[in-house]
Amino acid sequence: MALKMLGNTGSFIERVVMEIFWAFLTQSTPITLIVIIWLSVYLFSTFWIYIYKSFSLRVWLDSENHNLDMLLTNSVQVPNNTILRTILNNKNISQLDSELLGVWKTRAFQQATKGLVVLSIISSTAPFIGLFGTVVEILEAFSRLGGGNISFDVIAPIISQALIATACGILSAIPAYSFYLLLKRKVYNLGVCIQMQINLILNGARYD
Repeated sequence: MALKMLGNTGSFIERVVMEIFWAFLTQSTPITLIVIIWLSVYLFSTFWIYIYKSFSLRVWLDSENHNLDMLLTNSVQVPNNTILRTILNNKNISQLDSELLGVWKTRAFQQATKGLVVLSIISSTAPFIGLFGTVVEILEAFSRLGGGNISFDVIAPIISQALIATACGILSAIPAYSFYLLLKRKVYNLGVCIQMQINLILNGARYD
């Protein structure tokens, strides 16, 4: 009995939500719908970039920490790093200097920060895109109402519906900015780990 009541309640809520959603679609202007679709793409891109970059940076940081441990125990002279091996390009280990190691760090930083600029753009532009949709919705609604005495009961639903676009913009910006800061911290930790390896390599080369 309880499960049946719960199922009926769930069906009722789903029906109400669909009716509200359909009413919003039929009453909104094309510009507002475009804005909401745009912000939906923003939100999807935000989560996709964060999941992908978070996983790849974690694997990369674990690898660099392992290389750092190997250098500390003098198990290797040069870390087994793909970017560093490419820079060496069949050169002798003794030819490593601060310039080449600086190139390694710069290229690693460039690769690690790919995608972060997209999160930065989303976090900074999403609220303005939502605000643009709100302004257009209000202007369209007022143009349809025309002149004369307009009561608050007529204006309130229009404003509340128009503010949905602004809410969507803020909703898209919050995770984008939060994920940007989290990934930026991971990139910083990666840079610190690589810099420690560079210091160990240069110190080892100085004493050889």
